Amino acid sequence: MKHTLSRRQVLVSAAAVATGIASSPSGKGAEVASSNDSVAKIQAAAKDVKYCLNMSTIRGQKLTLPRQVEVAAKAGYQAIEPWMGELDQFVRDGGKLADLRKQIQDAGLTVESAIGFAQWIVDDDEKRKAGLEQAKKDMGTLQQLGGKRIAAPPTGATNQTDLNLLKAADRYRALLELGDTMGIIPQVEVWGFSTSLSRLGETMLVALEARHPKACVLPDVYHLYKGGSEFSGLRMISSESIQVFHMNDYPKEPPRATIKDADRVYPGDGIAPLGEILRTLFSNGFRGVLSLELFNPEYWKQDALEVAKRGLEKMKESVRKAVR
Repeated sequence: MKHTLSRRQVLVSAAAVATGIASSPSGKGAEVASSNDSVAKIQAAAKDVKYCLNMSTIRGQKLTLPRQVEVAAKAGYQAIEPWMGELDQFVRDGGKLADLRKQIQDAGLTVESAIGFAQWIVDDDEKRKAGLEQAKKDMGTLQQLGGKRIAAPPTGATNQTDLNLLKAADRYRALLELGDTMGIIPQVEVWGFSTSLSRLGETMLVALEARHPKACVLPDVYHLYKGGSEFSGLRMISSESIQVFHMNDYPKEPPRATIKDADRVYPGDGIAPLGEILRTLFSNGFRGVLSLELFNPEYWKQDALEVAKRGLEKMKESVRKAVR
């Protein structure tokens, strides 16, 4: 079969080739210069990342929220990622969000993200309406803490196999528009164990087709592996589209099919290609937040401060190895 090109296609192709020739370095010296520029870019981006403690990492120690903040600060983190359920319980128990905000600020921390489970994505109109109300409530709580973002996983559609991703994109846009009114950015999250948004490509489609300037995705080392996504896919995402990245690692056993959240380990203690992952992020200009999210019951048996310190050391060591 013959393929014909229009005059416009020929001109566009020729222009692309000409641009490539003009802009591409030639010769060994140019290759070295390009390599040096790439390394410098990666190292510069790595210096600007923020290190954050997702509170699931020390959940099993059953600490109060003020104590969690204290642990994060003493361990040397720059930010925290609390869970909305714990924030709600804190308020029900008589805690004051204004006092918690002051403690966070006095400790030199920021609330870069939070973990919520509003059912914004579901097909059922009434449940989705209730989900948006829950999201509004969650965002209101975060407003009072000075929070910036909230996770938007496919809660309620976890076992759904026929979710229309374009409809999901419209629903994500509605969530983003709600976030605009609240000053909070919802991040559509990859959930590897789910039957919807289990892959990076599905999640990217929802973010892209939301057609909103603040649309972004929330990837996670474990979830990308669990869902079967290739880490190389991160090369296709701009730095603005990933603002928070969940850090962890996974062991060789159990296999992908049966591995669970509880099997996550410290960065560098498993088999994930963290060097490749981090270099890809930094090459794209990522200067966002690396948030340690673990659910390991063995860590929950240990002193929370020691676990937090160890996790931070492991994250920083992974970054150092990636940018050498």
